[in-house]
Amino acid sequence: MRILTLIRQVLDAEESVRVRNGAVELEGSKLVMDTMDEYGVEEALRLREAGAEAEIVAVSVGPARAEEALRTALAMGADRGIHVVTDVSLDAIALSAVMAQIAKAEGAELIFCGGQEADWDSQALGAATAERLGWPQATWTSALELKGSTLVGKHEADEGSESFEVVLPAVVTTQQGLNEPRYPTLPNIMKSKKKEIRKETLEAYGAAPKVKVNGVEIQVKERLKKILDGKDAAGAAAQLVKMLREDAGVIA
Repeated sequence: MRILTLIRQVLDAEESVRVRNGAVELEGSKLVMDTMDEYGVEEALRLREAGAEAEIVAVSVGPARAEEALRTALAMGADRGIHVVTDVSLDAIALSAVMAQIAKAEGAELIFCGGQEADWDSQALGAATAERLGWPQATWTSALELKGSTLVGKHEADEGSESFEVVLPAVVTTQQGLNEPRYPTLPNIMKSKKKEIRKETLEAYGAAPKVKVNGVEIQVKERLKKILDGKDAAGAAAQLVKMLREDAGVIA
């Protein structure tokens, strides 16, 4: 079987966000593979290690720098990569069109992608890809096992979880708790440099963004700068509770 794992490159969570000319400034910032996508790569590797005969293909749609994230996936253990090189920022619906076409061309039976993209704060990509392919999808997966051509697992639901079975082909979205992604070892990092990354153009897929971003703003919250008197512990505690309730509104 062939497994596709979508890889997106995003700003490291520990980096400060800067805006210039109405867009997030990435120059000079640390960029990494989206953590949600990292869980997908790891789960694909674990399915293969559990006995599935699978080729794992990492896919990225983005600028030239996104090759770094693809190389990370290859160093983790993915077999090869596909890089649709473009500086055009695609929304979830446009990106799903590219992913669906690649899945058909590659004869894929399983697609992994993050449950929620870090920079978009969106959960639409997995659902849109599944809809285009006419495949079932399992979202927010917290456990997964392959039995023949059937995926058996659990996913998060309100105040609990649900067990499911789904016959391949399928789209699976991942989340924290599904697994603990491995760190690439030095030998695998060296091997990844020789693995194939096929370059393609966005024009070959006829996809165009459906949403245009006109500007980006960073929300800045002013600090109240209130200092509690630590000498009176009981009084400080009461004042803190009052501030959390009335000023911050985080408790009832």
